[in-house]
Amino acid sequence: MSKLVVRNLGLQSYEPIWRAMQDFTDSRDATSNDEIWFCEHEPVFTLGLNSAPEHLLATGDIPVVQIDRGGQVTYHGPGQLMIYPLIDIRRANIGVHELVTALEQ
Repeated sequence: MSKLVVRNLGLQSYEPIWRAMQDFTDSRDATSNDEIWFCEHEPVFTLGLNSAPEHLLATGDIPVVQIDRGGQVTYHGPGQLMIYPLIDIRRANIGVHELVTALEQ
């Protein structure tokens, strides 16, 4: 059984954290610990797979990042606590819905 590592990363730019999550996922194996990352992001809009650039209105000087996740346009900024569960749900024998419910509880 692996342990759960919790990381408080503070205020971070979105893109380096997103890339770090991709690297973490790509490099893990069956013995890797699961992790939960907590952070806040500097102001950014993310465009998910279901978005289109015309969904953005007057972004000003806030950066826009196209990402490989579902969803449409999402704003992230200081004061919003982001929780990123990097959990092997197959190994934990749970589904996405069960994970989300557990995190909400």
